Amino acid sequence: MTEEAELLEQLKSETHKNQAFKELLTLHKERLYWHIRNIVKSHNNADDVLQNTFIKVYKNINNFKGDSKLFSWMYRIATNEAITFINKEAKRLQINNEELQLLAINNLASDVYFEGDAIQLKLQKAIAILPEKQQLVFNMRYFEDIKYSDMSEILNTSEGALKASYHIAVKKIEAYLTHN
Repeated sequence: MTEEAELLEQLKSETHKNQAFKELLTLHKERLYWHIRNIVKSHNNADDVLQNTFIKVYKNINNFKGDSKLFSWMYRIATNEAITFINKEAKRLQINNEELQLLAINNLASDVYFEGDAIQLKLQKAIAILPEKQQLVFNMRYFEDIKYSDMSEILNTSEGALKASYHIAVKKIEAYLTHN
């Protein structure tokens, strides 16, 4: 039995669920945090979305069918939670998602948890103007070094489409960085 299968069995067992969940948190918290942070930009918002992600994972672990890797399933939940957060926040502020992203990026400079410089901020602005799917693909490939095969499982899209999205995103970012 693989480690993942064993962990999954423990997560679905009432006796071992809490201990197994702590292990799951330890294993994946940091990677999921940075994935969410790349989408929502701010540390505080990323923390909130991460917490919501783990609550959903905990509540729905018994519904996990094993059609994908456990991590891919969690990543999908994290992605959906982050996108839901962005949509709600944009609606609350009565602005579109792109304006919200730019607002978040402008706030990054004053975020004590942001360690980037002017070049990082410029890159974040270039990413923010991409369509949502291209942003996701670019962030997952460029910052998180996720393989297209895993990305395909997480986003439920063909590897070819993901490669094309990444290529287009890179071209748009290069154009933005060259002309701004």
